[in-house]
Amino acid sequence: MTIRTRFAPSPTGPLHIGHAYSAILAHDMARAQGGDFLLRIEDIDRSRARPEWEDEIYDDLRWLGLAWEEPVFRQSDRLPAYRQALKTLWNGDLLFECTCNRRDILEAASAPQEGAISYGPDGIVYPGTCRDKRHWGRRDLPEDATLRLAMTDAIGTGADFDHRIGAPEAGVRLAHFDETGQGPEGQTGRIEFDVHALPRTVGDVVLARKGMGTSYHLSVVLDDAAQAITHVVRGQDLFEATMIHVVLQRLLGLPTPTYHHHRLIRNETGKRLAKRDDARAIRTYRDEGATPDDIRRMVGL
Repeated sequence: MTIRTRFAPSPTGPLHIGHAYSAILAHDMARAQGGDFLLRIEDIDRSRARPEWEDEIYDDLRWLGLAWEEPVFRQSDRLPAYRQALKTLWNGDLLFECTCNRRDILEAASAPQEGAISYGPDGIVYPGTCRDKRHWGRRDLPEDATLRLAMTDAIGTGADFDHRIGAPEAGVRLAHFDETGQGPEGQTGRIEFDVHALPRTVGDVVLARKGMGTSYHLSVVLDDAAQAITHVVRGQDLFEATMIHVVLQRLLGLPTPTYHHHRLIRNETGKRLAKRDDARAIRTYRDEGATPDDIRRMVGL
């Protein structure tokens, strides 16, 4: 098997040294084993994506000495594939339209009868306000709407899902993924999780946002499969989201790659870097005379 890794930045601001660390790690992992390193531009948020930021991504990565397979994947070219996957899930009665805004979700989750607010990989676990809308008899997939995965029904108890994750034992239905890096608490190796817990710990995640036609979770699963990615290299902040991705892979009949979650590069106060942190942008270091080797030393490579 040829190892295939990828780096998938969004063109919504300058790359910082945390991005450099992830890109170099994925690139070197593939090259060390004679594999392929791919680049994907995650530009589904058209309100924030800018051509000039995309051009700077290419420029910064080339300056770092990285080379990738052509052509470059761009998510904005993949909307029909996302739409088709949504139709598959909609026709299986696994999606529902959601009209809640953030305030609605916070108020519903904060209601006295709900108890303490629960948080998952996407923030507040959705309290289910719009969940019953899928029973209203509407069979056409909405053209422009926020769509959520009905998690309880998605994992279900059916033989089809059980077949994809392995037979349940003693009331526990385990799914898993292989981790060659580390989660936030040092988790590595075969990572197992009980899908019964997902409605409570993850909730009904968004698979399509209004005005966007997809979401990070749906796009990343479909794109990794389309690019035949064997090893996903990304930050530990996405470790918990991997459970969502495994569920979607099972539902859509897609392979589960090996995951390699890595430490996050943080500032002197311990806060993770953001694109607005221009002081640590790769371009800033370049302008100050740094070399690619300086960046590698800076991030511990």
